[in-house]
Amino acid sequence: MKTLCLFLLVHTSLQLQCDKREIRAHIGGEFIIVCRYDSKFLFSNKYWCRGPSRYSCNILRDTDGVTKTTNKNRLRIFDSPRRVLIVKLTNLQIEDSDVYWIGIEKMNADIMMSVKVSVTQVPVSIPRLWPLTLLADGATCLGKPLTVRCGCAMGTNVFYTWYQHQHHRSFLLFSSSDLSLHCGMLTEDSEYYCSASNSISNAQSDALSVKILLPDNSSCIYVANIPGQPVYDCTDRMRTTVAETSPTTTCIETTKIPSDTSEQSLQVNQTAMDAFFTSTWTGVPLWYELLRWGSLVILIISLGIFISCTKTSHKKHGRRRKKFNMG
Repeated sequence: MKTLCLFLLVHTSLQLQCDKREIRAHIGGEFIIVCRYDSKFLFSNKYWCRGPSRYSCNILRDTDGVTKTTNKNRLRIFDSPRRVLIVKLTNLQIEDSDVYWIGIEKMNADIMMSVKVSVTQVPVSIPRLWPLTLLADGATCLGKPLTVRCGCAMGTNVFYTWYQHQHHRSFLLFSSSDLSLHCGMLTEDSEYYCSASNSISNAQSDALSVKILLPDNSSCIYVANIPGQPVYDCTDRMRTTVAETSPTTTCIETTKIPSDTSEQSLQVNQTAMDAFFTSTWTGVPLWYELLRWGSLVILIISLGIFISCTKTSHKKHGRRRKKFNMG
């Protein structure tokens, strides 16, 4: 019996030879099988049959066009006058995985050769990260939220997961293709990466580095460096923020406006007093000038009083002498 089976197999292979006996493909892909056959089967009907047994398989398509198939848009079978038979199946799906047969009709027993087809999901490629808003605009320097998307160029039924790497450890965040960064969640410098996977493979993205320049729940300043994206910084924003923060605080303390009128008057008087003692005139303090000129005025007034008193005394002595001479 074994000898008979071996003889039939060798006899079949001599009459029908195909370039593939096993096919491995991915979802959405295609395959082509090229077979050559004996010249005596040039006008025989050829067919593509599905099923584990050659005796009970289901004919999907034949060269005579007799069989009506449901996937005729994906399946092609072509018989060339040069004794070449071509079978092509496109847009492969998981359910296309099975055992198939290429057959040639023949009296008593058809010439048949089996082909095993295995269709799997497309392996994931290395995921890439990109921002949904332009980093060059400096949105993160103004504390605005940033959404980073993770995506694979290849892969079917891809599952995305985000991780945070901090203090030499990785923490699972959530399952999504998008990562949203905002001030409320950014407390210290961290790295984030995305993992893409399906049933047959997985891959990890490059790290997204986030540096916190000014932590705040509502108006923070941070820089997000994404591989393949423009590098930027928030130096100008940091300089502006420092300039706005420090002087503003001093101004509020020194120019505080009192609500009470008496306090306003007191502040004005105090300002006038300060101006009196601190103002300068020709490089000399004002109080010193007033003291000097005041002393000069007092000296002149004293001198005038002295001269007036001296004149009055001389007049009295002159009258006394005149009376004495007359007496």
